[in-house]
Amino acid sequence: MIATSMIEFSYPWLFLLLPLPWFIQRFSPAYKIKQSALQVPFFSQLVSLSGEQPNTGAVKLEPKMWQRIALSLVWLFLVIAMAKPMWLGEPQIRSQFGRDLMVVVDLSGSMDSRDFSVPGRDSISRLTAVKNVLTEFSQQRSGDRLGLILFGDAAYLQAPFTADHQAWLGLLNDSEVAMAGQSTHLGDALGLAIKVMTDESIKAPISKENSNASVDKSTAEKSTADKQKVVIVLTDGNDTDSLVPPLEAAKIAASRGIKIHMIAIGDPRTFGEQALDMAVIDSVADITGGQAFQAISSVELNRVYAEISTLEPSQFSSFSYQPKVSVHYALIALAVSIYFILYSLVIWRSYYLSKQQSKRDLLLNKRGED
Repeated sequence: MIATSMIEFSYPWLFLLLPLPWFIQRFSPAYKIKQSALQVPFFSQLVSLSGEQPNTGAVKLEPKMWQRIALSLVWLFLVIAMAKPMWLGEPQIRSQFGRDLMVVVDLSGSMDSRDFSVPGRDSISRLTAVKNVLTEFSQQRSGDRLGLILFGDAAYLQAPFTADHQAWLGLLNDSEVAMAGQSTHLGDALGLAIKVMTDESIKAPISKENSNASVDKSTAEKSTADKQKVVIVLTDGNDTDSLVPPLEAAKIAASRGIKIHMIAIGDPRTFGEQALDMAVIDSVADITGGQAFQAISSVELNRVYAEISTLEPSQFSSFSYQPKVSVHYALIALAVSIYFILYSLVIWRSYYLSKQQSKRDLLLNKRGED
């Protein structure tokens, strides 16, 4: 493929056809027309009386200079059109999102406990602290896509993966304690996160972009394949009868390359149903290659998210391409136009000459009668 700054030829080897008309004219036999002839025994006497010299071969017609130039131009334009010239547009830059982060938030009844201390202010509820920290966290994730799952008695996908962080924050701030139920189905929430991650991995390879663009596909596919899938879970209790036990969900996540960071919020010394099951939280993180954290204040929660940002830095990649538009039709139109214009001029010239000859013949006949 040959490319200049703005033009690229898809089939440049077709330029080898350019000298083809010369070879045909040079080596092909002259065109002959069969005509009837009358043989007479006194042919030699006719030749001597007329003074003409008979030819033994056919007369080869030679094109005039303007015909040679016109035919050469038509052939040149047709060969260039067959080589399929492509007009290259301005380089375009396409951005790709580097990482998918699924945030899983516990909305069980205990998230309403106002035991999260804030420096210089009254204590706030655990869910309010989570919202505040996630607002700052999302602002640091430029180039990443965020998803949101809320869970209680069941898990719900509140926001699929999106690069619109403002919309994602709006859906997070609309959430309320116990809107998904009072209990903590942690395993079901992990199962839903794995399902969403898997569905996104299936969709990515079949999505197609501008088919006329000269895209570095290897770069795009590599970026999709290398996209890291991370789940961040915030919970303040232990799992309560999930359909999928948290440890089993963690094994499935590990087999699919999904890393899970667990954040336990609240007092680890709590007893009863609201007690943190740190053994399960630590195991889920270990199995998937993530880390487990504890936070009992807004300061600690901020520190945890800062550490996660360090562990999972925001990724942002881009690749460039140039849109291509084929312009072969313009050359074909130009060649056809040249042919029809010259053909029309030849017909008009023949008609004009025949009219002039008719006028001369009429004038001669008139003089003869006078």
